[in-house]
Amino acid sequence: MQFFIPSRRWLRRLGFGVVGLLVSLLMGGMFLAGQAQDVPAGQNISITNTATAGFTDGAGASRNVTSNPTTVRATPSPSELVILKTGDRASAEPGDSVVYRIQVRNTGTTTVTNLQVIDTLPFGVRYIENSARAALGNTPVLLDPPPDEDGRTVTFFLATSLAPNQTVTLSYGALLTPDAVRGNGRNLAVASGTANGVTVTSGTASFALAIRPGILSDCGTIIGRVFVDKNFDGEQQPGEPGVPNAVLFFDDGNRVTTDAEGLFSLAYVVAGTRTATLDLTSLPGYTLAPNLYRIEKNSTARMVKLSPGGLARMNFAVTPTFQEGRR
Repeated sequence: MQFFIPSRRWLRRLGFGVVGLLVSLLMGGMFLAGQAQDVPAGQNISITNTATAGFTDGAGASRNVTSNPTTVRATPSPSELVILKTGDRASAEPGDSVVYRIQVRNTGTTTVTNLQVIDTLPFGVRYIENSARAALGNTPVLLDPPPDEDGRTVTFFLATSLAPNQTVTLSYGALLTPDAVRGNGRNLAVASGTANGVTVTSGTASFALAIRPGILSDCGTIIGRVFVDKNFDGEQQPGEPGVPNAVLFFDDGNRVTTDAEGLFSLAYVVAGTRTATLDLTSLPGYTLAPNLYRIEKNSTARMVKLSPGGLARMNFAVTPTFQEGRR
C-alpha cells in the first residue's frame, strides 16, 4: 500500500479531513474481512484481495478509495510439517564441536513419505562425517542414501514415513573451523516430503550459535622479561637473574610490573605495531645494559609487530650502575 503525504498547500485546500484519514490509518482505523472456504487438497486455488479506505473530505463529503487487486496462488496440502532445531550449546569457538538436533512433526491428516531435511550450516562450520543419527520414537531410522554434503548445505534422507502426529528426531555433529569467526553462527533447516503425490514443505527452522573468537581473536599477547645482562649480549643465560618490580609502560596506556622472576605478560593487546618502555626510575641501582651486538637494543623502548591471535616477546637487559664504566 502506498501513502500520499500532502503538502501544506494541499492541506489548506482539502481541510483537515485528510489528516483524519492519515491518523485513522496510523492508529489502525482499518479492518480486514475474509471468508473461510474448504478446498480439496492438491487443488490449485487463487486468492484475490483488495482494500478499501473511507474518509471525509474538507467539504464534509464521504469518499472511498479502493486499491488494486492482489492475487496469490496456492496449493493446499493434506499434511503439514513442523520443524524445530536446537543445539547442545549456546556459544562455541574454533576447534569446538556442536551437536545439532532437528525434530520434524507431521501435524496433518495423511502420511508423509520421501522425507528429507536440508540444513544450511553457518559459515566456517563443517559437518562431521558419519555423525548423523535419526530415530522415530525409540526406533532408529536409517539414513539412506547417506547425507549429501555440498559446501555448507547438508541433505539428510530419512528412510521412513511419517504418520500424522508422529515426530522424527535427527541429530548430528559439526566442527567449527577458524573461518567460523567470520560468520554469524546462524543456520537454517527445512524439511520436505510427499503426501498423496503433493510435495509438502515445512517452514524454516533457525538456530544461532554465538561464535567466540578464542585464540583467533583480533588481539594478541605480549610476554617478556627484565634481567641482569652480565655479558652485554642482550640475551639471558644461566646465572643472569631476572629483576622484580620493574615497571613498563605500553603505548596503549597499560602499566605492567615484573614478577619475582623478572617476567611479565600482557594479554588482549590490539594487534599491530606495539611499543613498550622500561621505566628505569622503578629500578634504583640499575641502568640500561649496553648491547655489544645490536645497536637498536641500546634503548629503553622496544617495538614488536603483533599479529591477531599472535604472541610477541620483549626483553629488557639492565646492569648495576657501578658497572657503567666497565668495558
